[in-house]
Amino acid sequence: MERENVSFPSTFVLLGFSEYPWLQIPLFAVVLVSHILTITGNSSIILLSMMEPRLQTPMYFFLDNLSLLDLCITYTIVPQLLANLWGPEKTISSWGCITQAYLYQWTGATECALLAVMALDRYVAICHPLRYSLIMNSWACVWMAAVCWSSGLANSLLQVTLTIQLPLCGHHTLDHFFCEVPTLILLACGDTDTTTNKLSFILGAMPFGTMSPLMVIVSYTQIARAVLKLASAEGRHKALSTCSSHLVVVTMYFGPGIYMYLQPPASSTQAKFLSLFYCVITPLLNPLIYTLRNKDVRSAWKRILPLHGGRKAFQER
Repeated sequence: MERENVSFPSTFVLLGFSEYPWLQIPLFAVVLVSHILTITGNSSIILLSMMEPRLQTPMYFFLDNLSLLDLCITYTIVPQLLANLWGPEKTISSWGCITQAYLYQWTGATECALLAVMALDRYVAICHPLRYSLIMNSWACVWMAAVCWSSGLANSLLQVTLTIQLPLCGHHTLDHFFCEVPTLILLACGDTDTTTNKLSFILGAMPFGTMSPLMVIVSYTQIARAVLKLASAEGRHKALSTCSSHLVVVTMYFGPGIYMYLQPPASSTQAKFLSLFYCVITPLLNPLIYTLRNKDVRSAWKRILPLHGGRKAFQER
């Protein structure tokens, strides 16, 4: 007998944080403020890099890509989360769920690859400074960014397309606040299909979840060895300051994930709060880290803001 495929109903129910009704309104306020600040901060980083010639370097080119990814993650997840936190309806349309799954998988995988490329950029800058402009030329940067985005897209197309073909047998309640591949796989009712998709997800995630952190570790190990060989303390401090912001962002991105894998299977509540950190807090903190810890960005702001203030005063006259 042919099995009925009822993979996607017309709507999905996102339980989100409904087990904590007292938390939903305060969480709505926090997420809303974070959403506004995230959009402002990441958009400002992109505009600043476009307006300030001194920031048109490989490092800031990759930072622009990171800011664009943070904006994509924010626009993909947060509006639906805000709607679910504010109102009694906890539903999302099937096409909205599919789109959210594709975009989240794409941006998440791309960001893993991009952080590894940014670590490679810092390795070349510190360990091979005389050849930096030759190795990290504009075409090489564009090519590496394109590889990050295209590999993330390929991973998303593979993982999500396989997942949405699973039979759900009428199940449509997700114990999460957005649609992602692991949560959708848990709804499947076919053991063989579920096992195949879990294996596919693990194999597809390995290049991003394993190789990217490994590449970061190798790059910073080489950077540390090069910095320790510098004779002056000032030289060591200058070298470390160029990559400290990226190191903080990498730790913030990969740290919780590594912690989760080293622990026994986490509860759905713990997983949801960690996902909230990834989707809401990390995109908010990234531009703040690069602004507060980076002298070039602070100097660019100081040069641009008085310039626009002077123009405004001149126009008023």
